[in-house]
Amino acid sequence: MDPILLGKGLTDDVAVTLLPRFGNRHGLVAGATGTGKTVTLMTLAEGFSRMGVPVFMADVKGDVSGLAVPGDGSEKILQRARQIGVADYAAGASPVIFWDIYGAKGHPVRTTVSEMGSILLARILELNDTQSGVLDIVFKLADDRGLLLLDLDDLRALLALVANERKDIATEYGLVSTASVGAIQRALLRLAQNGGEGFFGEPALELADLMRTGTDGRGVIGILAADQLILNPRLYSSFLLWLLSELFEQLPEVGDLDKPKLVFVFDEAHLLFDDSPPALVQRVEQVVRLIRSKGVGVYFCSQFPDDVPDNILGQLGNRVQHALRAFTPRDQKAVRVAAETFVPNPKLDVAEAISRLGTGEALVSTLQDKGVPMPVQQTLIAPPRCRMGSISEAERSQVRAGSPVGMKYDKPIDRESAAEMLAGRAEAAAKAADAPPAKDDAEAGGFGQSIKDAVFGTKRRQGMVETMAKQTARTVGNQVGRQILRGLLGGIFGGKR
Repeated sequence: MDPILLGKGLTDDVAVTLLPRFGNRHGLVAGATGTGKTVTLMTLAEGFSRMGVPVFMADVKGDVSGLAVPGDGSEKILQRARQIGVADYAAGASPVIFWDIYGAKGHPVRTTVSEMGSILLARILELNDTQSGVLDIVFKLADDRGLLLLDLDDLRALLALVANERKDIATEYGLVSTASVGAIQRALLRLAQNGGEGFFGEPALELADLMRTGTDGRGVIGILAADQLILNPRLYSSFLLWLLSELFEQLPEVGDLDKPKLVFVFDEAHLLFDDSPPALVQRVEQVVRLIRSKGVGVYFCSQFPDDVPDNILGQLGNRVQHALRAFTPRDQKAVRVAAETFVPNPKLDVAEAISRLGTGEALVSTLQDKGVPMPVQQTLIAPPRCRMGSISEAERSQVRAGSPVGMKYDKPIDRESAAEMLAGRAEAAAKAADAPPAKDDAEAGGFGQSIKDAVFGTKRRQGMVETMAKQTARTVGNQVGRQILRGLLGGIFGGKR
């Protein structure tokens, strides 16, 4: 299987490639804005697609959508291809499926509240520890009572239930304050106002639809429209983390394959780790370390290499570093960190080269035979075959119309879940409370009832049985009383006659 040609090494005049069998060893594409990171990601995505590997990536600026249409084949691009040695270069499009959480620029991406889980949902809602604990109680209560949490209406209904029954719930699950419930409800309102309402519901995204291959054998590239989603960084990063976790939990172990089963590109990777609790960062580290054995390669993209924690950075075997401008102490530190992560090349001063790289150039090191990283090469990056820029709405609509999953996801499904079940129970209880009391037999009349009342009595009048019982009790009481009185009098007077 042919490797992915990333470009031509200017240091040693060699072809710089990424071997398919090491595509699941993860990678990093870093560099300042405008230095060519997006073009490198498009070249990588095309390469994986051509070898039959599906790719999922976010489109933060709209440029990645160009993968869906052929490039212009300009003389400048053709000259770059000849310079690098791309013998079979020809403009062409890749098979693409557009996705969008908001459903505007692609097929809606949905998941259920239960599948998202309380930890990630608390992060999206920006809850504190106390409020997160209340959310944990809501999820546990839903499980115990068999209530499905599918959309935000279900979650609101459960919150209302917890507020109404908080005293009873507190004895079994822990204290719940109305203030915490109110804070969660306000956070849900903000999420809905920011367009997040449609993300929770059905039909939920199936991972198999992210791992498709076209009729020509090429891997389908799933592109998530994120130009609006990125304005809500917590939702953006939590969604991608959820998706990565779902891949980890659902895919079987396959070991090292000839090529990955899926390549997952995480753009603006720093958003995943900003303000994340240590437990969440540890979870990401665990997923990245273990998901390789399930055939998934994860590629982070960010401005600075130290945006990714060291424990995760050490697991990224394939590195592409575009230019960094050392204008500030932060930039200078980033340059040193980037230089230290590469395998040295005696012919290249890495720290100096990073600052003077031109647009479309990068320092590249990939894993070669036996998984050994190659010495870093200053590389002229190969041009993608697609358009290097965004597409028009008409072109997007045309691609979307030919999508194989449109009929499956474009129309939402609203089946009975917690909100409907609780509303039904409340309605049934209200009807029972409003129903007139059943008439007793006395009001219904009848000779038999009259006899019964005469014998046993009613609420207002005692019956024969009760009357006789009282009379008997009085008679017995009088006789016993007289006997006791006689005994006492006899004792007083000494028994004289």
